Amino acid sequence: MADRKAGNTLYLECYSGISGDMTVGMLLDLGASRKRLEEQLKSLPVEGFKLQISRVKKSGLDACDFHVILDERHENHDHDNEYLYAHKGAGHIHADCGHMHEGNGHIHRHEHRGINEIRDIIEHSCISARAKKIAEDIFMVLAEAEAKAHGTSVTEVHFHEVGAVDSIVDIVAAAVCLDDLDITDVIVPELYEGRGTVRCQHGIIPVPVPAVVHIAESYHISLHMTKTEAELVTPTGAAIVAAVRTSEKLPDSYKIRKTGMGAGKRDYGRTSILRGMLIEPGTEAADNIFKLESNIDDSTGEILGYVMERLFEAGARDVYYTPIYMKKNRPAYQLNVICDEETVSLIEQIIFRETTTIGIRRMKMQRTLMRREICLIETSLGTAKVKVCRSEECVRVYPEYESVASICRKESLKFQDVWNAVCSEAEEKLL
Repeated sequence: MADRKAGNTLYLECYSGISGDMTVGMLLDLGASRKRLEEQLKSLPVEGFKLQISRVKKSGLDACDFHVILDERHENHDHDNEYLYAHKGAGHIHADCGHMHEGNGHIHRHEHRGINEIRDIIEHSCISARAKKIAEDIFMVLAEAEAKAHGTSVTEVHFHEVGAVDSIVDIVAAAVCLDDLDITDVIVPELYEGRGTVRCQHGIIPVPVPAVVHIAESYHISLHMTKTEAELVTPTGAAIVAAVRTSEKLPDSYKIRKTGMGAGKRDYGRTSILRGMLIEPGTEAADNIFKLESNIDDSTGEILGYVMERLFEAGARDVYYTPIYMKKNRPAYQLNVICDEETVSLIEQIIFRETTTIGIRRMKMQRTLMRREICLIETSLGTAKVKVCRSEECVRVYPEYESVASICRKESLKFQDVWNAVCSEAEEKLL
């Protein structure tokens, strides 16, 4: 995995909320293959649906509309959680509590599927292994949220709104498109949500709906509450974000490679679109890091060594100790940790739990990075891994320690000799 080429970074602007169909429309607009999507969705062992993909205008803006159309037997008036809204139509009686619809003299029973049945559907499809994993992750987020909302276990949840054909298609389609675009990093700073109440089969419930609340709570997703009297974030949309988001912070500078917009089905006085951007960091992107430090005069060397291991496991970028003298000339150590904002809280917990300190100083700092990449090269001494660092004015090559050490052990050579040889040959090949 360490040598895997980095994929694409997707930034989501959720100013109008997010839903499953909006996500798929946006990904198709970004360039996901419509042909591949249609072929892979046909392999799902479910029936009763067809796709409609079209271009629509939203406040004069061109967007892609992804729509799952169900046949009469599978129609559930439930596209991406429309079950939250009352539906009354001529000749139809909807009794969602029993999941049985009577219309025009016909009785329609909805299919109830739990998480195991949905996993079976995904596993027996012909979509890629990575798309299967993404889809299963999204469904698990949704199952956990529904179980918590209803006070039951994940395996006992047989929730119609997620087991319905259109919800399955929406989620699998999103997974297929994410895989097709090779999205490996997803940045979502916050979700814009409405307010008020909506009516479901059990009565009137508040916005955000319970499943969205539980997902936001469990996955630390920031909600920005608007004055719009409606549900803007659906459980499916929230689950997609929870399952695929890798960061909530944009780089300080970045380039936009492509933009896509997916259309929503509802309009509440605001443009119902989800905009996504494929981005890449600027040439020498400055970003924020945190430095944590604490003076410790009553911990053993063994304890400090163990703490360093725990901090690196928790995601610290660097950990080091500086010998100092404290009051009464006590020899001590200053613990210094460099970390990202996302890991500050966890790292502070480890320091408090594993050391004797009672206080930690925290400093937010900026740094400027050279672009870095890891390359494997063939040298006269064997295969070696090198790090190449670039800026506007210079390029540097650094052999990786483990590669050099491995060659030294294998060939019984001096470390400095191997280091110099690998560095020299790497510069000839790469610069």
